[in-house]
Amino acid sequence: MILITGSGGTARPRCPVMSLPPVLITGVAGFIGNALALRYLEAGRRVVGLDNLNAYYDVGLKEARLRRLQPFEGFGFELLDLTDGPGLDALFRRQGFHTVIHLAAQAGVRHSLTNPHAYASSNLVGFLNILEACRHGGIEHLLYASSSSVYGAVTAMPFSIHQNVDHPVSLYAATKKANELMAHSYSHLYRLPTTGLRFFTVYGPWGRPDMAMSLFTRAILAGEPIRVFNEGRMRRDFTYIDDIVAGIVALAEKPAAPNPAWSGAEPDPGTSAAPYRVYNIGNNEPVELMRMIALLEDSLGRKAETILLPMQPGDVPATYADIDDLARDTGFRPATPLTLGIERFVAWYRTYHGL
Repeated sequence: MILITGSGGTARPRCPVMSLPPVLITGVAGFIGNALALRYLEAGRRVVGLDNLNAYYDVGLKEARLRRLQPFEGFGFELLDLTDGPGLDALFRRQGFHTVIHLAAQAGVRHSLTNPHAYASSNLVGFLNILEACRHGGIEHLLYASSSSVYGAVTAMPFSIHQNVDHPVSLYAATKKANELMAHSYSHLYRLPTTGLRFFTVYGPWGRPDMAMSLFTRAILAGEPIRVFNEGRMRRDFTYIDDIVAGIVALAEKPAAPNPAWSGAEPDPGTSAAPYRVYNIGNNEPVELMRMIALLEDSLGRKAETILLPMQPGDVPATYADIDDLARDTGFRPATPLTLGIERFVAWYRTYHGL
């Protein structure tokens, strides 16, 4: 049962930070949104969190994440679907947001192969509703979740925001690329500052149960085999949740600005003459999947039984983030080595599941 009700921003401010307009975080019951909300609340910033609590994965985990935010008087929760345009507009009018961090979406590459309409509804219609609410609400900065999946068939590494990304290999990736294009059109037409966040394989405590680290941990502890695709030759730029949050917080304070050097004759995909930017937020250090499994075995104190399988449709063999632009503009650098991140994840997993 959800214990959080009502709207945020009703408590009397007790410090300068609390007197600022609340930050809107969509997908606040999700992995990244929840961690970000907690970071802002601990700093004394008011947060209004929005989520529809869909059943794509365990709703109980989403409710448990929300309970982490309950003790903060500066937090308010809105049970709302992105496709409810009038409901979004009313929320924006009621709260007077300046910053919107849009992390809600239908996630999952493989799920998009069997449930494509869910992605059109949430990731396209829902994002359009967010853009319209921001446009009419006078929002000063919209940050939104994109994905490393947009690089698709690109093989030149590390992946750079200045590369062309017109060859997605899944519908999920196509919707994220579409989000970037939609954001650019609003930045161009209405001068709405928008910043796209290309996340790279996020992991850590409170992570999604459909991601590899959670799936492998559950199977290893249960004595079941794990399925490893591409014959174990996958490489991922595993990025710890605290580093992702640090990158978002840093970018939120820097509304996207036009690039005065941008030229239509030689267009730069990562910037624009409009107030529009995209950034990679990754660890800048791709790791072999078998190496991640070995570290997981060490932390769990158990060996994994592996079943090596071919590549799955819609997947890519490797990801590797070029974060030079993010580092230059914010000073961001990932601070959590994979060994430490996995240890923290395993400790949380054992505690959360009572093991």
